[in-house]
Amino acid sequence: AATTSAPAAAAAHNPTTAPIGLPPASPSVRKFARELGVPLEEVKGSGPKGRIVLDDVQAFTKAVMSGTAQTKAQAAKAPAGGGGDGAGLGLIPWPKIDFAKFGPIERKEMGRIKKISGANLLRNAVMIPAVTNHDDADITELEAFRVATNKENEKSGVKVTMLAFLIKACVAALKKFPEFNSSLDGDALIYKQYWHIGFAADTPNGLMVPVLKDADKKGVLQISQEMGELAKKAREGKLSPAEMSGATFTISSLGGIGGRYFTPIINAPEVAILGVCKSQMEPVWDGKAFVPRLMLPLSLTWDHRVIDGAAAARFNAYLGQILSDFRRVLL
Repeated sequence: AATTSAPAAAAAHNPTTAPIGLPPASPSVRKFARELGVPLEEVKGSGPKGRIVLDDVQAFTKAVMSGTAQTKAQAAKAPAGGGGDGAGLGLIPWPKIDFAKFGPIERKEMGRIKKISGANLLRNAVMIPAVTNHDDADITELEAFRVATNKENEKSGVKVTMLAFLIKACVAALKKFPEFNSSLDGDALIYKQYWHIGFAADTPNGLMVPVLKDADKKGVLQISQEMGELAKKAREGKLSPAEMSGATFTISSLGGIGGRYFTPIINAPEVAILGVCKSQMEPVWDGKAFVPRLMLPLSLTWDHRVIDGAAAARFNAYLGQILSDFRRVLL
């Protein structure tokens, strides 16, 4: 019976494989492996002379299900690390180097948040045809207004940040150019009738993106207060999944640190992200003379499948107009 069952098992698994060279296993174990779709040649046997027993098949299945092991078929379709070795894209393998031979090293495992966000960022960077427009906005008057507002409200304890004004300005621009507040769904565009703004927050555990809900219905003071609360929660690692989901547009601000321009990666399924750097005084020609103006560098990254260059240029120009004269928000 054993001699007839081995070729039958081979035929069920792969008709081109000869019965010789099959890993040793009983007919019942072969049947069990076939039912689960387990490739026996990839299972390490723990029985006498490497014989595969029932426990080996179960252990292999558990390892594959938990992600600690991969079948060769899985590895061919989706390489380890979410395509990290590039084989799925037809790229040459990632270099494997013994760094210790060049000098002292220290190995540290990446944190959970970095692992999760890293996989998302890689997918977004590879999948989205992204383009970035760089612009400068004149925020001289807006900064003066912000300072005055903070002086008026210093007893309330709420401190207005430039980011709060940026959120309001972005909502106005998103309403004027609704494709920036959309998401791709197959061949259709989903236009959202709500304006939830994500803002990237630097925390000890890594980058997190709390979401300020219904920014269109809130004033700058309320936005500042809620942003402060969300940022505090992010730093303490107390943000709930609900507080990090539902964003329609994201702002990544490096204003407090520095830099000039950068190209942020779009937070899918959103179609655009605004990168903001540190403002600085610059001589600006007003037609008669160079005058000192406070300029805010903006970097708008957008998904070219949804948005074209002309729309992106108009969005940035309109955003700049609002920031230079905030009364336009009312128009």
